Amino acid sequence: MLSITARNLASALRSSLVGTSTRVAAVRCLHGTEESAEEFDKRYEKYFSREGIDGWEIRKGMNDLLGMDLVPSPKIIEAGLRASRRVNDIALAIRWLEGCKDKCGDQKATLYPYLLEKITPTLQELGIPTIEELGYDKPELALKSVYDA
Repeated sequence: MLSITARNLASALRSSLVGTSTRVAAVRCLHGTEESAEEFDKRYEKYFSREGIDGWEIRKGMNDLLGMDLVPSPKIIEAGLRASRRVNDIALAIRWLEGCKDKCGDQKATLYPYLLEKITPTLQELGIPTIEELGYDKPELALKSVYDA
């Protein structure tokens, strides 16, 4: 009885392993070619520039971008700002700027000023203030560090 159970278990495991490896191979074959940085930028610029885009779709695109391991290019940031202006959502534009600043990570001192320099004409054209102009870069109720005393 034990040998019959062992044989059934072995055949079940063998068939499940063979089926899994074939499925993994099939999925790996479905992936297309890798897109270049220019194609990636154009894809998201086109996404944010769509005519009938609404606030939910803008948030989804911004959330997808901020979830990736990259800092969005100035062109994509500008397209997102224009999209939030089209739906008349200033809070979304400010959150988009905050998210892009946060994505700069430990390179914030070099990357964020570069991004601001590139997108400042668009910010002025759309009438969107920067995070620094609003005072959002400094915490309002933060305590001073004991090491600064």
